[in-house]
Amino acid sequence: MIESSAIARQFAFPGELLSVDEYGSGNVNNTYLVRITGDQGVLAFILQRLNPAVFPEPERIMHNLRVLDDHVRPKLTANVSRRWELPSIIPTRSGSDYYRDETGACWRAQTFITDSESFPTITSVSQAEEAGRALGFFHGLIHDLPAHLLHDTLPGFHVTPGYLAHYNALAALPPRADASPEALFCHRFIGERKATAEVLEAARTRGELLPCPIHGDPKLANILFARDTGEGISLIDLDTVKPGLLHYDIGDCLRSCCNPAEEDAELRAVSFNLGYCAAILKGYLPQVAPFFTPFDYQYIYDAVRLIAFELGLRFFTDHLAGDVYFKIRHPGQNLQRAMVQFTLCQSIEAQETEIKRLVRELQKP
Repeated sequence: MIESSAIARQFAFPGELLSVDEYGSGNVNNTYLVRITGDQGVLAFILQRLNPAVFPEPERIMHNLRVLDDHVRPKLTANVSRRWELPSIIPTRSGSDYYRDETGACWRAQTFITDSESFPTITSVSQAEEAGRALGFFHGLIHDLPAHLLHDTLPGFHVTPGYLAHYNALAALPPRADASPEALFCHRFIGERKATAEVLEAARTRGELLPCPIHGDPKLANILFARDTGEGISLIDLDTVKPGLLHYDIGDCLRSCCNPAEEDAELRAVSFNLGYCAAILKGYLPQVAPFFTPFDYQYIYDAVRLIAFELGLRFFTDHLAGDVYFKIRHPGQNLQRAMVQFTLCQSIEAQETEIKRLVRELQKP
């Protein structure tokens, strides 16, 4: 394994390297916190190794980040109403946006958002509202970015029928990789809901939901909050910025933030918190009201239910495939993650009427 400190020295950091330490708990990329010392004192930066199994064409990611920065940066310069930061790319010593090591893996460095913090779970109703406001503010920044300028860095990402087809192919192979009670539950759960997998894609086909730029992965851990005010001040992990449906983001944010338990929690702790849902929508919907359509409001419930189902489907499929996509710390972790998401999906379904009522009450006339 190539030492991360040797990789860090390939980048044009404005000072002398002090330390490189593992950082965060992402399931896909390897992330490090780099500290350097220079004229401005000790500064921190983020160094990441992009997972080549997930991102085989990293130059497309870096292109998207440049397009995003060019579009958003002038708006942030003009904005004085709130603090908002976008990570900036640190070039390599040769001037490139990324570095390839001897194995062919891609590394990139970005500025670190100081005086901020992220959370594994929502801790209060006010924080939930701020998470929704942060996502809505981000969507407001990018909604007028022409989607055709962005590469599709992950073709099929969040297209649930595609994940279902992959699962069906694996589940049909004898013998099944796992016939435990938990796995049998997952098989049954998927079978009972497979007919709902096309709800968002069918709406796209009918022209009810339109492709636009999205974050792609706005789970709670990717929202940064200011330490002093508690305001949402950034969305990070921008590798999945690409054309898609806004409802992928809405659904994933609600799915992540409204489960008070973590992804590997005991099932009895898993539920969909309606109070957090109301707060997130209260923060989010006013930010997007200027460009939201009646169909956008209509499909919010479908989005949150579907994304919980989809992520459970993806975790379970990866478990059957031998854990090739999501990193695991122990055998069976992806199966447990799938059980958590399916349990969450059940809780969402049990509150369908209440969730739809919340949307109607907050919908702009």
